[in-house]
Amino acid sequence: MAVAEKYRAVIPAFYACYDDEGNVSRERAANLAKFYLSLGIKGLYVTGSSGECVFQSVEERKATLEAVMSAVGGKMTIIAHVAAPSTRDSIELARHAESLGVDAIAMVPGFFYVPNEKMVEKYWRDVLDATENVPLFIYNIPGTTNGFNLPTPLFERLLATGRVAGVKNSSGAVQDILRFRVAGGDDVAIFTGPDEQYLAGRMMGASGGIGGTYGYMPELFMKLEELINLGDMEKSAALQKEITNLITETKHASSLYAAAKGVLRLRGIECGSVRAPFISLCDADKEIIENLYSHIKDTMRRFGC
Repeated sequence: MAVAEKYRAVIPAFYACYDDEGNVSRERAANLAKFYLSLGIKGLYVTGSSGECVFQSVEERKATLEAVMSAVGGKMTIIAHVAAPSTRDSIELARHAESLGVDAIAMVPGFFYVPNEKMVEKYWRDVLDATENVPLFIYNIPGTTNGFNLPTPLFERLLATGRVAGVKNSSGAVQDILRFRVAGGDDVAIFTGPDEQYLAGRMMGASGGIGGTYGYMPELFMKLEELINLGDMEKSAALQKEITNLITETKHASSLYAAAKGVLRLRGIECGSVRAPFISLCDADKEIIENLYSHIKDTMRRFGC
């Protein structure tokens, strides 16, 4: 077997969409999903950290996923992140996602409390046992899960269930991608996480990528994937450098996700602001966002996007 084609893709992490009062907006979420579809993007990762999931209720997360599935379900690969602080809420989100027909669900090890291997394994198994057959992607992100870095033996035990489709790896260590590739074989999908490492992750065996900065400059990541597939490593490295510089520039704004939505606003897509404690854009950010968008367009022009 080989990794399913639908997972050999650049998959933006979907942004939370709010109305002008700060409530989740189904309409704006649907519009954003349709925008990505119009650009030829193959898939979306919904209600994850870029979707501000930790600041939202279970019902709000359901509403976003429903809006996305209604707009592009069946036309794009949809992976729904369903991890929550409690197993009970995670099961509710997982069952809901499965009922909507998502391609897969995804989960981090857990929030806030320092997880141990036994606790994490039971958490993931409980959610799998509570659902029928929806595949699971393990989201390995030690930086936000109290340092829990997916152990290879645990990965292998979960693979033995027949329900684990692969890993999204945001450990920062590209050798972890190779570790998971060796453990899982060629039919396991592995997504590289850190956007600044897209090229390095692909070279270490990642089948695609899921990232939070893809969403406001997706054409550049799709071009990078094209260059990698063509074997043009020199031009791939040059584009990765430009992308990394743009990400650094984005971080000069008040908050990354607010900046991302600011760029999308200039592109004609309104997603609203961000939810506190994230910081909304201020007047001083206006020039940063305008310059960033100008630099994105210039990079797209130079690389033929």
